[in-house]
Amino acid sequence: MNGPVVVGVDGSPSGLTAVAVAAHEAALRGVGLRLVHAFGWPAAHVPPIVPPWDLADAGVRELVGGTLSEAEQCARRTVPGIDVQREVVVGEPVMVLESESRTASLAVVGSRGLSRFGSLLLGSTAGHLAAHAACPVLVVRGRPHPVGPVLLAVDGSPASRGAVEFAFAQASLHGVDLIALHIWNTHTERAYDGPADPPFVTYDEDRLRDEEQRVLTEALGGLREKYPDVAVHRRLVRGRVRHSLVETSAEAGLLVVGARGHGGFAGLLLGSVSQAVLHHADCPVVVVRAGEERP
Repeated sequence: MNGPVVVGVDGSPSGLTAVAVAAHEAALRGVGLRLVHAFGWPAAHVPPIVPPWDLADAGVRELVGGTLSEAEQCARRTVPGIDVQREVVVGEPVMVLESESRTASLAVVGSRGLSRFGSLLLGSTAGHLAAHAACPVLVVRGRPHPVGPVLLAVDGSPASRGAVEFAFAQASLHGVDLIALHIWNTHTERAYDGPADPPFVTYDEDRLRDEEQRVLTEALGGLREKYPDVAVHRRLVRGRVRHSLVETSAEAGLLVVGARGHGGFAGLLLGSVSQAVLHHADCPVVVVRAGEERP
């Protein structure tokens, strides 16, 4: 899809950083940038004679316009000449941005926003959007101005294929290397996961390592040929998945994960690993749900 890059605007420093990142991503993709401010009246503060949708009579046009103008100026400083659309939508940010994602190629939000008007808190908007959006979601967090390769979390599940394809496309767009990281431990072993397995088993470490190497190789199948310009560094690490991903994110410019992979509960749209990196990664994080590989 060649839809715009959509970014949630709330006037916070984190939100402005997200705007700059979104402008850069839109320029790389050759698409427009859509600045969206979700406006919701606190129920206790709705003027009795003013409909909630009437921003002009409510006396907030200047506030909203100033927020969007500041965001547009930030975008144009980042990418001069970029095509920018501005939109104020009445509604809760989580629902507004979820709706906007249906026609977007990428949705971008900050990890920390305002706790009031136009809120974009990670615990609400970013987390909800990562679990429900119809396009990949980029949450801007971690160290300022991160540089480095794209870090891909490989788990070998069919649901993660979109994340793998997105990571390759992103590395190609940015002209950086790709680190394909597959983390394993005895809890990830597929041969001993039946209900009748004995409580104690003896693991063949060499066999397990060979099996996990096969999982990593198969996950990347066909994409190294599709993106010959991307230098791929395969890493097979034995350790704790969340800890290892967060630790490795310190050397990356972007971390790409699937919304839910092996070991997730069917009813949870955002798995524990995805949630952990959204809160603790040292670089921006992209969450890609199954079937969403749009670069």
